[in-house]
Amino acid sequence: MSLTHSDGCDTAGFPAYESSCSVDDGAGRAIRDVLDRVGDKWSLLLIATLSGDRLRFSELLKHIPGISQRMLTLTLRQLERDGLINRTVYAEVPPRVEYELTELGRTLIPMARTIGDWALANHPAIEEARAEYDARP
Repeated sequence: MSLTHSDGCDTAGFPAYESSCSVDDGAGRAIRDVLDRVGDKWSLLLIATLSGDRLRFSELLKHIPGISQRMLTLTLRQLERDGLINRTVYAEVPPRVEYELTELGRTLIPMARTIGDWALANHPAIEEARAEYDARP
């Protein structure tokens, strides 16, 4: 469902979100669970980086400035556990490991790009609002 869909939906394209959460706690739990995964600091960046091709661990480190080896490892494991990426180990010396998006993971690419574009377009305004807020007595 797109965020512009409005038939029988509340704001932001969520179908009766508030009423579904008050009737069925499972809906709220499902949304929180998924947002915990893709809303962290690194997951969407990894998904966007893997949208083009499969990459090795060292290539991912180069493409995502600021991520540590440990955090990259943890995030890749979590994304693999959730079925969003595949990890393929090749029996070579030295072993070669590649990561790629699954079909499920590929469904996140349009949203990841949209959020990324929004962040780039609005980051200056957010920084300005933060500065104004922090300057208050």
